[in-house]
Amino acid sequence: MSAKHNIGWIGMGRMGYPMAERLLKAGNTVSVWNRTRSKAEPLAKLGGRIVDTPADLAGCDILFTMVSTGKDLEEVCFGKNGATSRGKGKVPKVIVDCSSISVEESAACRAKLTALGAQFLAAPVSGNGSVVKAGKLSAVASGPKSAFDTAKPYMLSFAPRGVSYVGEGELSRICKIAHNVMLGVAIQNLAEITILAQKAGVPRHAFLEFINNGVMGSMFSRYKSSALVNLDWTTTFTPELLRKDLDLGLEAARRLNMPMPVTAATREALQAHFGAAQLQPDPQAYLQKDFAATLETVALTAGIKLTSENVVVPTGLETQN
Repeated sequence: MSAKHNIGWIGMGRMGYPMAERLLKAGNTVSVWNRTRSKAEPLAKLGGRIVDTPADLAGCDILFTMVSTGKDLEEVCFGKNGATSRGKGKVPKVIVDCSSISVEESAACRAKLTALGAQFLAAPVSGNGSVVKAGKLSAVASGPKSAFDTAKPYMLSFAPRGVSYVGEGELSRICKIAHNVMLGVAIQNLAEITILAQKAGVPRHAFLEFINNGVMGSMFSRYKSSALVNLDWTTTFTPELLRKDLDLGLEAARRLNMPMPVTAATREALQAHFGAAQLQPDPQAYLQKDFAATLETVALTAGIKLTSENVVVPTGLETQN
């Protein structure tokens, strides 16, 4: 980076914390705000400056946000003590939102920020917290090209696998929706073929080792294999969030007048998981587990009761920090 910029960060969730941590470890000056201050405070040991309100980040050259919903983004940007609450001319120069929000919410935020004199970059990411820590996160961005050129070197600190620029406006949001549609289709098919092999007599760990060693193996299949083998449903992404993204993909397809039959079938298969969850002692708690738990629904429909194989399976995320 030829010139250092004053960086701000909002959001210390499963993704936000390790992303901000990587920015700091790369030697950047980062000011951090989180609704629960205690979650941000450990970053002070790395040189992070913890601030009291988003308004304290108004002077940043680049402000990154990683929040849960479009409403959260609206609040941290435009709320009572939001990053732009001090008025026009007293706002971050570039705001980069890495959250997964809808096209409409993103466009509304962009319009308000532009009116206040800030450039807005929509930059959702691909991966989870473990992927961030392993240095294998990637991102896709859309908005003003000049904002992208300014932010890209910093984005590469937390998304070293690559940061793709796809054009103006909210095109990156479409890319992220399409990405998550593929995520839903991939986990459903991976669950189906794994149960098919198991019902024929192949242990899950052996089948998935074969898949991961072959041309169809991927970063995704590798890091999900341990969960599928050992029935570890530690949450990275919930079925509800996946269902939302499948619905967004199908909505976009209807708007653009194109068929997506595989996506439609996947959406209905996922809906069966919500029904099967009612058989659990605590259905709501079960639906907060990882979306890979759909393996159990596929097994149920195949007449199989799953048990953990208790086999150590590499995830592919162990070797990097």
